[in-house]
Amino acid sequence: MLDRILLSRFRNHRETAVEGTAQFNLLVGENGAGKTNVLEAISLLSPGRGLRRAGLADMPGQDFDGGFAVSAALLVADEEPVQLGTGVLPERPGRRLVQINGAEAPAVRLAEWMSIGWLTPAMDRLFVEGAGARRRFLDRMVLAVRPDHASHATRLENALRERNRLLSDDMPPDPRWLDAIELQLAESGSMVAAARAELVERLEQTLAALPDSPFARPSLAYQPGGPISSEGLARALREGRARERAAQRTLTGPHRDEILVTMAGKGPGKGQAAAECSTGEQKAMLIAITLAHSQLLETGAEQRPRLLLLDEVAAHLDPVRREALFDRLRAGSAQVWLTGTELAPFDAIAGEAAVWEVRSGAVHRLG
Repeated sequence: MLDRILLSRFRNHRETAVEGTAQFNLLVGENGAGKTNVLEAISLLSPGRGLRRAGLADMPGQDFDGGFAVSAALLVADEEPVQLGTGVLPERPGRRLVQINGAEAPAVRLAEWMSIGWLTPAMDRLFVEGAGARRRFLDRMVLAVRPDHASHATRLENALRERNRLLSDDMPPDPRWLDAIELQLAESGSMVAAARAELVERLEQTLAALPDSPFARPSLAYQPGGPISSEGLARALREGRARERAAQRTLTGPHRDEILVTMAGKGPGKGQAAAECSTGEQKAMLIAITLAHSQLLETGAEQRPRLLLLDEVAAHLDPVRREALFDRLRAGSAQVWLTGTELAPFDAIAGEAAVWEVRSGAVHRLG
């Protein structure tokens, strides 16, 4: 688990220390106090842009010098704590720095030490927004299983960007240069697609074994945006050059993947697409997927420290679902961070949780 979490000049937190953590950790305070900022800071101790997907320029506090720092100690049984840190220097505001045990490292290395998942109010529209948000959600879950997924995804993104640049150029691209770029795209793309497909299959198996209540049980299917094999994708890219040059972008590949979510179980709504379900059902299915993913990680080779960041999740559940949520979280090994405006919704876990009040960017331990 994480402990001794320090935020310096991050959002509205000038200097904040969170120590003495537990499996359940509650951050309680009024809206705008800075609770989600703490979760966002923690989420930055993983590859990517964090739970808000904000730009680096948006993270330093407005009254500070343009830099920020976040650090924490990762406690692993019978081993020395691992010191993780990230931030931005005022003189280099566009470059994110990452340190592991004091040594500079690429951000993708953070995935080797622990996995972090999250649910936020902004994700409530996941099933009705564009496919890009669902791909990012899927990739975050894949990363918890395969730490190298971030590297493959980065190489795919770079190759895709370069191919699109060549396709949109006024001059016809050199076929040999396209061959080289497409080989990179096909190799990294096939690894990204195969990892996504495998994770969706494993999640579907886990979800199928769960009861239909109290959370709506979803069914998942992976819809690839092109051939999954490296050879097949390379061939599709080569054969599609004329059409894609006319479109000035790549139309085939993992960047077009989709995850199809439907209501499973018995009774009304069975087989209905998640986008057509009620807001409450969508929320319940999203929680069910997150819990199934957490359960999946309890077995197999993916034994790394895990964190779940749940922003304003419990307050929007009825008492039955809230109790079921806590029971499922309690049965797992992940460290859980929850936020809320009051303590009442957390009565069932208050006696076993570390609790902090957050007020105007300051954090005070309550219990």
